Amino acid sequence: MRFFFLFLAFLIILSVVFPAKRPLQYDFIIRHGMVYDGSGSQPFVADVAILGDSIAAIGDLKKHEAKKELNAEGLAVAPGFINMLSFADENLAQDGYSVSDIKQGVTLEVFGEGFSPGPVRRKTQREADSLWTTLGGYFDYMERKGITPNIASFLGATSVRIHELGFSDGSPTPEQLQRMETLVQQGMEEGAMGLGTSLIYAPATYASTEELIALAKVVSRYGGRYITHMRSEGDFIIAALDETIRISKEAKIPAEIYHLKLNLPRNWNKVDSVLQKIDSARNAGIPLTANMYPYTASGTGLNSRLPTWVQEGGAVMMRKRMRDPVLRKRVLYEMQEGIPAKNSDPDKVVLMRFRLEGFNNLFKGKTLSEAAKIYGKDPDETAIDLIIKDKSRIESLYFQQSEDIVRTIMQQPYVSFGSDGGSYSLETGNQSLADHPRAFGTFARVLGKYVREEKILSLQEAIRRMTSLPASNLNIARRGKLAPGYFADLAIFDPGSVRDMATYEDPHQYSVGMVHVFVNGVQVLHRRSHTYAKPGRIIRGPGWVSK
Repeated sequence: MRFFFLFLAFLIILSVVFPAKRPLQYDFIIRHGMVYDGSGSQPFVADVAILGDSIAAIGDLKKHEAKKELNAEGLAVAPGFINMLSFADENLAQDGYSVSDIKQGVTLEVFGEGFSPGPVRRKTQREADSLWTTLGGYFDYMERKGITPNIASFLGATSVRIHELGFSDGSPTPEQLQRMETLVQQGMEEGAMGLGTSLIYAPATYASTEELIALAKVVSRYGGRYITHMRSEGDFIIAALDETIRISKEAKIPAEIYHLKLNLPRNWNKVDSVLQKIDSARNAGIPLTANMYPYTASGTGLNSRLPTWVQEGGAVMMRKRMRDPVLRKRVLYEMQEGIPAKNSDPDKVVLMRFRLEGFNNLFKGKTLSEAAKIYGKDPDETAIDLIIKDKSRIESLYFQQSEDIVRTIMQQPYVSFGSDGGSYSLETGNQSLADHPRAFGTFARVLGKYVREEKILSLQEAIRRMTSLPASNLNIARRGKLAPGYFADLAIFDPGSVRDMATYEDPHQYSVGMVHVFVNGVQVLHRRSHTYAKPGRIIRGPGWVSK
């Protein structure tokens, strides 16, 4: 008996000196959700634990505790979505909340289609000091301001060209090209993902292939990527694709095509040729990928119907030329001849936003054909006059794509998604809202219309395209998948109800079905409501040099 009590005392002393290790308490446990890990593999029911900014464990965690818990039974638990083509840089500089994309599960916005937040020349030194002049300066500004989503950016080749050449046509001098290359080098070291182009628009269209190769070679040295709105998405798409492949090969750089599509019915029969050329390039070892938005209409300015030569020098010079009777006659001739290819059926172009309120009252929501009848001239004359008088590009919708081709492109395994729009907070009331529903509905539309209703993609494959595929293309570490050690960016939604609400007639409606969203371990959407937390970070590219 004495030995028993001595042994018991010994155990008590051991328990005091060496207490039993208590189970780790997590910050969050999301319980019983259907986990889609981002790899494209079959989902599984599991708990997901978050500690700090990272995923700590995935599995059966019923014996573990957390400061907070969420019941995700019946919900999909996925990595946060990556918007490969975002124009939210200005919106986020205003309020930082990104409500319209957070309500779709987007946790990373990627900027830089031709234009990027830097480099930029400011009108005054005061502006430069209070805002920024470089991409790195923009990143610093946003870090100080605070943002809900993570952000990343390509360096816009158009921004670089404007910085050195303005809006002029022609090739840069050797000295100018050297300065452009230096700007690209600086941008890569400040964290750019690579070089982004918008070659269908002036002044980007003035850049030669050789100029782009020279800039892409700088990016290649840092391990970045070339991403492009090609010179043509219609009549000359094969030549445009050849140029993209050439840049990739000669600069030894991975390439991606922005919003892959085929415009105008006369070009729809080229879809097989386009996809075969991409497949052939990929099979030959050329790292070529693409992204898209799930709509048949594009959104851009009415000035896209004008020849690019008349746009040289900027908007003021353009309007001056079009007031000249001789030059106006030349512009009209080229428009009637289908130059540029955007000069499509005026019945398929819808005018959405003017600077002048009187024009909004008369023409908003009308096709160019309908506006021409009201205005009293033919569609081309009407377009020129309205652009001159409104002193804006006149935001418009172009219905030029085929629904069947949208589905076909969506099924390609190398295609990710991008909204090609901003991310808005309707509650703030001070933002210039998009005129295309893609800004409010891209990701929810894929999950609702094309996954659930039409079964074009499985849910796990759609999630892979929104998560691990773009993260891998961007060489982003610890994002794009649900796995221990990865950052806790999560999208938790109801697969049975997620859908886009925005329409062409009423584009400013939030999507539904997203229930919870986390960014870097912080909940930014709780039971469908934005928490207004700002845990977002700057995701810098492979060339970033920390100061």
